[in-house]
Amino acid sequence: MAKTQLNVRVDEGTARAARERALARGMSVNRYIEELVRQDTGEAGHTFVEAAADFMKQYETVFAEEFGKDGESPREGRR
Repeated sequence: MAKTQLNVRVDEGTARAARERALARGMSVNRYIEELVRQDTGEAGHTFVEAAADFMKQYETVFAEEFGKDGESPREGRR
């Protein structure tokens, strides 16, 4: 696969974090960034979001019973 050079500017903290994460994974910063983009645009991300949405639909009533419609647990008042 042909490679294209892409130059980006980030603040020093972001650059440091990218270098540290790449080093911890035993890869170059270039490869690390490449994998992040693939993950963000890849099927795995879409599959996760779809699974999370299905989970929320399936357990919506359980969450409503536990936390109520306003997000506050009905049980909190009984503690």
